[in-house]
This record gives sequence, C-alpha cells and structure tokens, in this order.
Amino acid sequence: MTRRRWLLIAALLLAACLGGLAMVTGARVGAESLPSGLSDREFWKIITDFSEPNGSFRSDNLLSNEWYFQYVIPELVHTAKAGRVYMGVGPEQNFTYIAALKPKMVFIVDIRRQNMLLHLLYKALLEQSSNRAEFLSRLFSRKRPRGVGTGSTPEQLFAAYRAVPPTEALFEKNLRSAVDQLVRRHKFPLSPEDIRAIEYVYRAFYKGGPELRYSFPRFGAFGAFPAYGDLMMETDGLGEHRSYLASETSFAFLKDLQARNLVVPVVGDFGGPKAIRAIGTYLKARGATVTAFYLSNVEQYLRGDGKWAAFCRNVATLPLDASSTFIRSSSAGYGAFVSSLGAMAAETRSCGSL
Repeated sequence: MTRRRWLLIAALLLAACLGGLAMVTGARVGAESLPSGLSDREFWKIITDFSEPNGSFRSDNLLSNEWYFQYVIPELVHTAKAGRVYMGVGPEQNFTYIAALKPKMVFIVDIRRQNMLLHLLYKALLEQSSNRAEFLSRLFSRKRPRGVGTGSTPEQLFAAYRAVPPTEALFEKNLRSAVDQLVRRHKFPLSPEDIRAIEYVYRAFYKGGPELRYSFPRFGAFGAFPAYGDLMMETDGLGEHRSYLASETSFAFLKDLQARNLVVPVVGDFGGPKAIRAIGTYLKARGATVTAFYLSNVEQYLRGDGKWAAFCRNVATLPLDASSTFIRSSSAGYGAFVSSLGAMAAETRSCGSL
C-alpha cells in the first residue's frame, strides 16, 4: 500500500473520529444550552410572548395553604435531577422546591396576572436584600430586629419579626424602591394597573406580616391554614428545615437565579393554547429537560372545567425523561394538603393522545 494511500486512510479515520467527537460535543452543548442569564429585554419578551390573557381564580392565593408540601422533598431530590428546568404554579412554595432541586432555569405558570406580578415583587425584594433577615424586613415592612443574622434559624427569625410592628413609612419606602427596581433598573414596562396590583399584594404582606394566611377576598383568612411563618418553620417530615428561608445557602441560590432573570413568571392556563406549549418549544430548542412540575391541586379544576385533555396535550409538548416528576397536592381534610409525586413521562404517555 502506498504512503499516499495510508495518509488518505489516516485522514479519513481522523475525520470520522473528529466527526464523532463533534456529534458528542454537539449533544453535550445542546444539553447545556440553557442561558446562564437573560437580559432584561429577553426576560420581559418571554413573559410577553409566552403569556395568555389574564384569568381568574377564587382567591388571591398570596401564599401556600399546604402544610405538608415539604414532605416529598427527601424523595424528590433522589428522583428528579438538579441543573435542569423547574416548572410550577402559585406563590412562594415554588421557592422551597427550587432551593431543594437547584434547577438551572425556572418557569412559573399561573392563570392570574396577579401571580406574575407577585413574583416580580419577590424578584425586586430578593435582589435588593443581601440576606434573609434583610429580606424579611423588606417583605413585612418591619425594622430589622437586633440579634438576628446569617446564622439564625427560621424559628429565631420569625420569633424576632413577630415582635416588631410594621410601619407605614417603611412600607411606602420599600414599595417605591421595589417599583423603581422593576421599572427604572430593569425597565419592565409595567402599567399603572400593574403597579396598583403590586401595591395591593405588598400591602397584604405589610398588614399580615408573619401571620399572613391564605384567604378568600369575601371571607377572609381561615385559622386552619398555615401562616407564612409556620410554612417557613415547617420541616420535611424527617426533621430537616427545607424552606427557602431555612438557610443562607438556600436563600442565596434563589437570589442568584433572580438576579440572572432565570425565574420567569408566565400568565397561563394549564389547559390553555399557548403558555405551556411555548415553554416546551423554548426548552426543546435548547436541549433542556423539565426536572419537576409542581401542580398543586390545579388538576381538580382542570377536570371540573373540561380542560383535562388539553392539559395532557400541553404537557406532552414538554421535554421529559424517566426522572421528570409531577409534584401535586390533594386535600386530606379541611386546611390540610398532602403532597405526592408522579412520573411525568409515564403519566403523559397515558393521557397525551386524548
């Protein structure tokens, strides 16, 4: 065999090896092509482009009413994978699941625009706060008490803040600062109606403080529902504090995601035509996978409204694998909800053809 032929064969083999390496590298790049951060313009464009028209719900839903939503976390962290995409619905309980799962990107989908604006308020307060104690001062419009710091337990933090009264002056100051953070710094084009909605939900935290509870506008709060402080002091059933305010590490992880615009709140009906499907398209284009989807008890409303089949078809558009996990809750008596896990891919295959 001539030297030239040997060189040609060697060149072809090298090209094949490089091509295989390129394919492997390309697959790896695809799997990790979620953004490390979004610009303010990109963040707002996703919210605008993915969202559906504002819908309604029977309550303001400013905080969770689920005592035991942390109980699934020990199993969840062994089932779902970190570094992927988390999806959820509703307010702050998502933050606790985010702190546990350590996703790379988050989408919160809720039928109410008010929930999107609540998450923007959280975003502003988290970005402006260097630690948990400072954040709680902003959230509840209360002067930071002495004796609390980065090493404080949730019990110590909330005992301290329960003893401090809120002030209208601090509320007004913090509200202006939060709105400026969103409108002037981030340049989000919030309407006057949006800003009034942010003031409405923020005033609820000002009035309720650590004792704020899930409530219905016409009937008020029910004592059986947990207070904000109760939820933050709850454990995972095995004695470990898992809330996003349980440690500075959990708080810092969430704060960092918010600072990089990677917690994206979207207005959407789970059985609607756009929001979930738009997220699926976005994630598939970037080779990403949904690690967990927190549903609360939305499924019961979807069934009652005749939207169950549409929801199944929507979820079928998401990029999933065998480890992708539904997190859902169901009533276990008045004021108590029990969380459970489900395999997203298997359940979606069983109903996705509807």
